[in-house]
Amino acid sequence: MKILLPVDGSPHSDRAAQHVIAMLQGCGGHEVRLINVQAPIDAPEVRGHMPADEIEAMQTSRGGDALVSARALLDKAGIAYNAEVSLGPVAETIARFAIDQACDKIVMGTRGLGAIGSVLMGSVTTEVLHLTQLPVTLVK
Repeated sequence: MKILLPVDGSPHSDRAAQHVIAMLQGCGGHEVRLINVQAPIDAPEVRGHMPADEIEAMQTSRGGDALVSARALLDKAGIAYNAEVSLGPVAETIARFAIDQACDKIVMGTRGLGAIGSVLMGSVTTEVLHLTQLPVTLVK
């Protein structure tokens, strides 16, 4: 089974990583794909003062920072994974990545680090649910 674990460095995504670890303890033959997606920066005040390659490097660095805690949890548990940072619309990129990588399921936190979240569930989580046909496990 191939599991996609989208994370953003939030406590909710750490709990999703812990859930994956608990699921996989003692089981073999699973593959974990760890991803952080950085939304495009379209703000003219940023684009007007920074070249596109510097913006991309900054986003890639932020994405790497967001992967740190989940990587540490998976490493400590001895769970093998592949990690990457992607750039694009967050929910769409997660859903597309899951299909492109032939994932069997997505495990993600119900909320992330977004400044404004919906009352019951984060907007990215809600959108991923609508965009994918894969099973999605939500972790509070």
